[in-house]
Amino acid sequence: MKSISILTILLIMFPLASVKTQVGGPSEGSVSLFNGKDLSGWEIPEGDNGHWKVLEGVIDYDAESESKSDKSLWSKKIYQNFVLFVDWRIKETPWKNPRVPLVLPSGLHKLDENGEPITMVVPDSDSGILLRGAGKCQANIWCWPIGSGEVYGYRMDKDMPPEVRRGVTPLVNADKNIGEWNTFKITMADDRMSVELNGIKVIDNALLPGIPLEGPIGLQHHGSKREGKWVSPPSLVQFRNIYIKEL
Repeated sequence: MKSISILTILLIMFPLASVKTQVGGPSEGSVSLFNGKDLSGWEIPEGDNGHWKVLEGVIDYDAESESKSDKSLWSKKIYQNFVLFVDWRIKETPWKNPRVPLVLPSGLHKLDENGEPITMVVPDSDSGILLRGAGKCQANIWCWPIGSGEVYGYRMDKDMPPEVRRGVTPLVNADKNIGEWNTFKITMADDRMSVELNGIKVIDNALLPGIPLEGPIGLQHHGSKREGKWVSPPSLVQFRNIYIKEL
């Protein structure tokens, strides 16, 4: 495999100016999913032991849930079609991911002359907003140059048509710097998904074949340790201002 510098990605990224910006907060009729005080309305993983918590008015996670099953935090309520607003930030990136691919606008990975993926080393943390109870359907939160908002489970599914894999690939990287707050506006309408990140549309009416008709909303766990050291990108994340408007 060949490695490249992060700056190389600029050769294939679309300029921010080419994407329509729509800045705004939760619309009229939205209701809060987080009261800023506790995790009422959320299903805390059994055996979590306090790793999902509220800290200074935000949902804070250290990626070390002790649950023996699903470690993600799920809403108690089930949703179908909706517009979801959520602020999120990555707190830190203590683990360096050595295998981050260079993703083309098609959703495929750029290959070298030997047909091997071109990769780079990126300081990385990893989480996401899980939709309709499906791990495959999420707006990713991470440090990859492709940008947050992508739907990894669909993009990497080789059984999906090219237009589906292309549709779930971000149009642009709209992430702010590590440690800064970002805002998602996620629209789910039947089997279609759109994502705005910091007022910039990154996923535009993407088709998600086979997505469940309804399900809870989740805040994703990711990462694990071995002998006290991270061996995969941890969900060192925080969330606040979570609002939803059902359609």
